[in-house]
Amino acid sequence: MDLKLYAITDERFMGVENIVEKVMVAIEGGVTVVQYRAKKKEAREMYEEALKVREVTRKCRIPFIVNDRVDLALAVNADGVHVGQKDIPVSVIRKIVGGKFIIGLSTHNIVEAEKAQAENVNYIGFGPVYVTTTKEKPDPVVGAELLRKVTAFSRKPVVAIGGINTDNIGEVLACEPTGVAIVRGIFFGNPYKNAKKLREIIDATMG
Repeated sequence: MDLKLYAITDERFMGVENIVEKVMVAIEGGVTVVQYRAKKKEAREMYEEALKVREVTRKCRIPFIVNDRVDLALAVNADGVHVGQKDIPVSVIRKIVGGKFIIGLSTHNIVEAEKAQAENVNYIGFGPVYVTTTKEKPDPVVGAELLRKVTAFSRKPVVAIGGINTDNIGEVLACEPTGVAIVRGIFFGNPYKNAKKLREIIDATMG
């Protein structure tokens, strides 16, 4: 799985009427993974939106991940699920979804990242690296130095997340994560242009 540019949807920047278009142009701009995340919608609306995004990612052959909801991920035949520290334990999820299903796990400090090494996950998210407006109650900012420490010891691919944009992505990439996960920096404004610029920086740095 290519984790270089991991896009996460957000209901602030899209809805059922334009989510397909926004995801499609983001992929055209260079996004390599798409995660569907919606925090304030009813299950039925999430299902309908996720189905639409699933079709786009399937056509483009891009991995499709659903945030938090294992049931929704299975219902729309997603490629994986991304869970947090307070969600159903990874060991339980793995029993439900099987060995081929992608599981990502959020970590927010050194201790959580160390514990994640023993989990049966495909990658870990680490952050927020910078201040983020995506979550109402974000975890404390970790900064680039902690990110560097985690990428140095992690046996799992590390995806940096939190407040990353074209202005600071260079500092993040210098820490050598496997990829970067971005919400606002892709979907606020023109997703195609945003993704293209980010991907150009990523490719120039990571090769």
